[in-house]
Amino acid sequence: MAVSANRLELLQIAEAVAREKVIDKGIVLEAMEDAIQKAARSRYGQETEIRAEINPKTGDIRLSRLMLVVDLVDNDNIEISVEEARKKNPAAQPGDYIAETLPPFDFGRIAAQSAKQVIVQKVRDAERDRQYQEYKDRIGDIVNGLVKRVEYGNVIVDLGRGEAIVRRDELLPRELFRVGDRVRAYVYDVRREPRGPQIFLSRTHPQFMAKLFGQEVPEIYDGVIEIKAVARDPGSRAKIAVISRDSSIDPVGACVGMRGSRVQAVVQELQGEKIDIIPWSPDAATFIVNALQPAHVVKVVLDEDSEKIEVVVPDDQLSLAIGRRGQNVRLASQLTGWDIDILTEAEESERRQKEFISRSQLFMDALDVDETLGQLLAAEGFTSIEELAFVETAELAQIEGFDEEMGAEIQNRAVDYLARIEAEHDMKRRELGVEDELKEVPGVTTAMLVAFGENDIKTVEDLAGCATDDLVGWIDRSGPEPRREAGALDGFDIDRGDAEQLIMQARLKAGWITEEDLAPAQTEEEGAEEPAQA
Repeated sequence: MAVSANRLELLQIAEAVAREKVIDKGIVLEAMEDAIQKAARSRYGQETEIRAEINPKTGDIRLSRLMLVVDLVDNDNIEISVEEARKKNPAAQPGDYIAETLPPFDFGRIAAQSAKQVIVQKVRDAERDRQYQEYKDRIGDIVNGLVKRVEYGNVIVDLGRGEAIVRRDELLPRELFRVGDRVRAYVYDVRREPRGPQIFLSRTHPQFMAKLFGQEVPEIYDGVIEIKAVARDPGSRAKIAVISRDSSIDPVGACVGMRGSRVQAVVQELQGEKIDIIPWSPDAATFIVNALQPAHVVKVVLDEDSEKIEVVVPDDQLSLAIGRRGQNVRLASQLTGWDIDILTEAEESERRQKEFISRSQLFMDALDVDETLGQLLAAEGFTSIEELAFVETAELAQIEGFDEEMGAEIQNRAVDYLARIEAEHDMKRRELGVEDELKEVPGVTTAMLVAFGENDIKTVEDLAGCATDDLVGWIDRSGPEPRREAGALDGFDIDRGDAEQLIMQARLKAGWITEEDLAPAQTEEEGAEEPAQA
C-alpha cells in the first residue's frame, strides 16, 4: 500500500521532534493521537468516546467511535442497542464496547490550534520526565556545562540535555561567571517541580572536592585509595582524609602527585583553596592528631560518651593548632566528627593541679584527715570516696607511711561517709516525690533517684518511657557548631549501653515487656561482644 505524502510528512515530523527533544517517537505519536481525539470530540460531541490510532509504519490515521452496548438506549451518541451491536458482532453483550469507524474530517482553525497545544504539552511533559530520569541517577556526579545566564547571583548552566542551577551560596566566595563560561560542578539534588525538573549544582559541597580528586588520582578511581572524610571552608582551606588498601602505596603521596601536580589541579579548579591531605586512622586519637596538622600535639584525652576530646599542645603551637579564626580546629572537628578542646601544656598543668587540690580537699572533708594525708591519697591515684571504700585493705596498707590498722581506719571512715551521703540522698528523693518502687529497678542508685526527681522522673513508668538520650544526653548538630544537650544522668559514670539497660529493666518491672522480650536483646549484645573479645 502506497503511503501518501501527508502521511509520510506526519511520520517525519514525529521523528524530527523525537530526535530534537531526545524522547521516544512513540510518545510523539501518542501525543498526536490525543490531539486528534480532542479535535474529533469538538466535532462529534464531548461526551463521545473517540479513539484515534496512527500506524507507526504507514502513517495511516484510523478514527473510531466506541459505543456502549445496552439493553435500552438513552443516548444514541454513546450507546447502541444489543440488536444493533450483534449485527456488527454476533458475540456482543450488554456492557461491551463496539468500535464504529468514523470518516476523516478537516481540522478547523480552532481545532488545529487546540491540537497543537496538546501535542506541545505532551512533548514537554515527556521531555521533562526524560530529564528527571536521566539526572536523578547522576546525583553525586560531576557535570560540565556552559553558563547560559546569571540571575541575582545564581548561575543557570546549560548541560546540553537540560538546565541546572548553581545557587549563589553554592558558589565559591569571590567567584564570578559570565555567559559562555565553562562550569564544572557537583550534582547534589534533583527534584520534580511543576515547572519541570530542577537540577541543583554545587561547587562548595565537600564531595565536590572528593570527586575532583577521583578524577585526578587514578588510584582513587580504581579504589586502591579511599577518601574517608572531607571538611571544607569553601574557597579558603580544606582537609581530606585518605587511606590506602595497598600497603605499598602512600595515600598522601599519591594524592599530592609528582611535584604536587595532582593536588594543584584540584586547587586551581577550586580557585586556590588550600588543601591538607591527611592519612586516615581507625584510632580516633591518632586520626585527630593527624587532622590538627601542621600543629604538634603532645597529648590527647578522649571522652567517648560525649564524643569530646581534649588536645594538649605546646604553648607556642596554640595559635597554629587553632588556626586563623579557629579554622584549623573547626575543620579538624568536622573531619573527625569529634568536638575538640585545645589546651596548652601550661593550661593542662594548671587544670591538673586544680583537680589534685580538689581531690585532696574531698578526702580531707569526707574522711576528716589532714592536708598531708589528703594529698597523699590523691597522689596515689584515688579519685573518689567509693574507690577507698571498696579497695582491698592490703592495697591501702602498701601506701608509704600506712599500715594495716591505718588502712582499715581510712576505709571505715569512707564507708561511714558513703552511708551518710546515701541517707541524705534518700531523704532528698523522698522530698522530690520519687516513689520507693523506682529504687527497686536494678542498677538504680539513690544518687540517681535524686537526679531523676530533679528531672521529673518519679515513677517506674516515667523511667520506662524515657529514651537513652533523655538519660545520657545527645549531640545536636543542626546548628553551625555541635552543641551537647544534657541528660538526666549527666555526671554519672554510665554510657549509652548502661542507660539502655536501666530503661529496659524499668519496662520489665512496669510490665511493658517480659523476660522473653528482654532475652533476645541480651543475646544480641553478648553475640556482639564475642567477636570484639576474639
